[in-house]
Amino acid sequence: MKSRVAGLTLLALLVLGATAAQVDWWENASLYQIYPRSFQDSDGDGVGDLKGITSRLEYLKEIGITATWLSPVFESPMSDFGYDISNFTRIDPIFGTLEDFDAMIAKAKQLGVKIILDFVPNHSSDECEWFKKSIKREKGFEDFYVWDDGKVDPQDNTKRLPPSNWVSVFGGSQWTWNAERQQFYLHQFQDKQPDLNFSNPLVRQHMLDVLKYWLDRGVDGFRIDAVPHIFEKRNDDGSFPDEPVSGGSSDPNSYDYHDHIYTKDQYPTVELLYEWREFLDSYRAKNGGDTRILLAEAYSSVETLSLYFGNGTHSGAHIPMNFNLMYLNGFSTAQDVENSANYWMDTMWKQHQAANWVVGNHDNGRVANRMGRHKVDLLNIIVNCLPGASVTYYGEEIGMSNVATQCTAVSCDDRDPERTPMQWEPLPNVGFTNGPSTWLPIAEDFETYNVQTERMVARSTLNIFKGLQQLKYTAAFRNFKSAGGFSYKALSEQVLQIIRSSPGREEYMILINMGNKMEHVENLSSLTYEYVLLSPHSPHNVGDKANLLGRLYLMPYEAVVLRWLER
Repeated sequence: MKSRVAGLTLLALLVLGATAAQVDWWENASLYQIYPRSFQDSDGDGVGDLKGITSRLEYLKEIGITATWLSPVFESPMSDFGYDISNFTRIDPIFGTLEDFDAMIAKAKQLGVKIILDFVPNHSSDECEWFKKSIKREKGFEDFYVWDDGKVDPQDNTKRLPPSNWVSVFGGSQWTWNAERQQFYLHQFQDKQPDLNFSNPLVRQHMLDVLKYWLDRGVDGFRIDAVPHIFEKRNDDGSFPDEPVSGGSSDPNSYDYHDHIYTKDQYPTVELLYEWREFLDSYRAKNGGDTRILLAEAYSSVETLSLYFGNGTHSGAHIPMNFNLMYLNGFSTAQDVENSANYWMDTMWKQHQAANWVVGNHDNGRVANRMGRHKVDLLNIIVNCLPGASVTYYGEEIGMSNVATQCTAVSCDDRDPERTPMQWEPLPNVGFTNGPSTWLPIAEDFETYNVQTERMVARSTLNIFKGLQQLKYTAAFRNFKSAGGFSYKALSEQVLQIIRSSPGREEYMILINMGNKMEHVENLSSLTYEYVLLSPHSPHNVGDKANLLGRLYLMPYEAVVLRWLER
C-alpha cells in the first residue's frame, strides 16, 4: 500500500521520477556552532577553552550532532574576539595549546563527531607578522595587503585623502593611513583587520598552506568567514572606484550608506572558492577518508550563493550558508516560512539539489528574542525537518535567550548578549566554570533552561531537539534526494506542513501552528498516523493515533510529528 502525500509543492513534483541518489555525510548533517569562549571552561579563568570543549564532546554525541564548527581559536589580540588572527597556525593561549587541540581531535574521532574550523581569509590582525613585513616592504610581502598612495588633497597638496569613498562594515572609512609605509591600507572591517591581497599568488599559496596545516591535524572542513568581502574591484588604471549611494542610510559613515557593487560578491571570489574546493578534493584523493567540506558564510543573494556552490563545471563551497529563516520575527507566519524556504529552494535545489537551514549564530540575537520563546521549538522543528543540513548555534537546543551585558575590561561588543556561557546545570555559574566568575554574565532563567534540568523533562526543548536528530537517521529523512522524498507547504496562513517520506515504506507528516489561535486542517490523508514527537503545547501523547481523513485541530503554537508505517 502506498501513502497519499498531501499538499505537494511544485518543487517536490520536480523531483518525482528522479532515481535514488547517494547522500554524502554533510548533505543531511546536523551541524552545531560552538563559540569557544562560552562553551566550557576547564581551568577556572571564566573563559571557555579547548579542554572544556573536549570534555563536552559526549554531549554532542548524545544530542545527535554530526559535526561542530568552532569560532576562531587561533592566536589573536582579540580586538574582534579571534576574527583578527595574528598567527593562522597557532592556538591562542586563552584556549590552550596545540596538544590540547590534537587531544580534542582524537576524542572527536573516537566519538564520531567531526570538527570544522573557522577559516578567516579576508584579513589578518595588524599584529600579524605578515602585516609587519608588508609595512616594511620586505621581499615577498610588499603587496601582501591592499595598499594605495591615496588621492592628493585639493585643498592641501601636502596631504593625502583615502583612495575611495568605501565604508567599513563597522562604520567609517575602509582606508587607514600607515605613517611608516606612507600609504593607506584597506580594511573592510576594523582598522586592526587589514585585508589580504588575494590578487597576489603568494597570499593564495600561504592560505592553501594554512588549510593543509589543519587538514594534516585531522580537521574535517572549514567554515569560511566573510566570503563576499575577499575581493574588491579596481579600475583599469589600478585606482579604486567610488561606490554609489544606496539610500539605505543618511549617515555617510554607515555601511548602509553605499551600494557595495565594488567591495562585495566580486566574481574572483567565486573562482577562489573553486580553487579551495579543488584543493580539498585533491587532499582527500591523496589521503583518503570522508569528504572535507567548506561552509561559506555569505549574507548574499541566493543567486550569488548558487555561484559559490558551483557552476556546473567547477564545484565550490559544499554549504553556502542559508540565513533566510534568520530574518523571521515574532509576527512571521507559516506563509512567511514557505516563502523564505522557496527563495532558497527555487534556485539552490533546482540547480544543485542542496539545502541547509541556519537557526542562529554569534552575530545575531537568539531565537527566543527574535521570535519569542514560545516559537523556539517551532523553529528547531522547521530547520531539522526541511530537507538538507541543519545548523544550530550552541544553546538554541535548550532555548537560551539573550543576556543583558555591560561593557567590561574583557568585552564591550553589541553582540555579547547572544554569546553568554552555555547553561549546563541549575547551579551558580551553570556548570560552565569552577572559577569565581564568567567572562560574560549568566542568564537569570538558568535554573529552568539548562541541559541537566531539560534532560528530565519529556517535552523540553532539549528532548525535542534530540528527537529531531533521531528522525534524521530514518529512511524517510535520508531519502530527500529521491523521488517524492519531501514536500512543504503553508496549508493556511498559520499552519505549515512538511512531509518526509520513503514512498511505500515510511512517511512523516509535520504540522506546525505558527499562530496564537487554535487552527484546524482537514482531509490530509486517508491513512492512520501516530504521534511520535510533540511540542509542549500539544494535548496529545506519543503513540496516540490520528485519523487525518477528518478534521485535525492544532493548539496555538502546537507542533506535531506524525508517522505512517507500512504494515
